[in-house]
Amino acid sequence: MFSRQPPQDAPVPFVLADVQPEVFLAVIEFIYTNSVTLDRLIALEVLTAAVEYGLTDLRKLCVDFISRTLTVDVASEALQAAVTYGQSDLRQKCLEFIERHTEEVIKSQSFRELSDLGIVSILQSDRLAIDEVPLIQAVREWAYVSSAVLDVPVSAVAQDAVRELRLVLLSPDELATLERENAKDDLIPEMQIAQAWKFHALKKVSDSHPHHFQRRRGTLVREHHHFLDPPSK
Repeated sequence: MFSRQPPQDAPVPFVLADVQPEVFLAVIEFIYTNSVTLDRLIALEVLTAAVEYGLTDLRKLCVDFISRTLTVDVASEALQAAVTYGQSDLRQKCLEFIERHTEEVIKSQSFRELSDLGIVSILQSDRLAIDEVPLIQAVREWAYVSSAVLDVPVSAVAQDAVRELRLVLLSPDELATLERENAKDDLIPEMQIAQAWKFHALKKVSDSHPHHFQRRRGTLVREHHHFLDPPSK
């Protein structure tokens, strides 16, 4: 018995596996019309499909739509997608939004669901509109969620993120409180806390990690801050 082979010039089927019907229809719409109808419910998933299947123009349309319709609830999720799929233009738009609305964004569910790479990209910013104390608390809450999901210790899941915390911005009393809280979960390495105490003792900015001494846009003023660089504008 011989099986019939398709002609060599037969079209190759375009298969979208594990795609919701609404996303599938959006992709088909783009393929046939070179345009797409998007809404906030499907835009990120359509972006995922566009990246996975190499539909560059659809990717651009998705990035433009997502960038224009960012909200507090979806900003972290959009940033995660940008980090995952290497979309630098979308990543920048998301960061700019998060920098303007930091206090609201860190309370969102999508912030707690960020990967370590996603949260590190936020913590590296000098322009976050938040003080370091609530930011540290948000990182602690994120770490507990990630620890439960990944079934790894809090200290392990957060090891890259906590390196971006700027402990020298805390007053001695705040640093002492942090040290007591940290004894419960070892979220932050003891050496990192010791380096903050060293700054308070010597009042000297380290040349090895100068960005750790940079005040963020939302940093509240403390007495010892006059030993630091000027705050980010």
